[in-house]
Amino acid sequence: MQYIKGRTGRKLLQEFEHLRKRYYGGHLWSRGFYSATSGNVTDQMIIDYVKNQDREAEDDDNFEVSG
Repeated sequence: MQYIKGRTGRKLLQEFEHLRKRYYGGHLWSRGFYSATSGNVTDQMIIDYVKNQDREAEDDDNFEVSG
């Protein structure tokens, strides 16, 4: 993970000048990383969820609490 973060950090700092100014010294990422599993969720379920995120946001206007 450190290798990937090092390569991406270097590339980002080379490409975007405003990042070079903010992260002087080249320390873009922290040393840690996060990893998680999705349980009993299939790859197709994740793909469908990502594709339909915009549609779910449109439904937020019709939010109702019933009880």
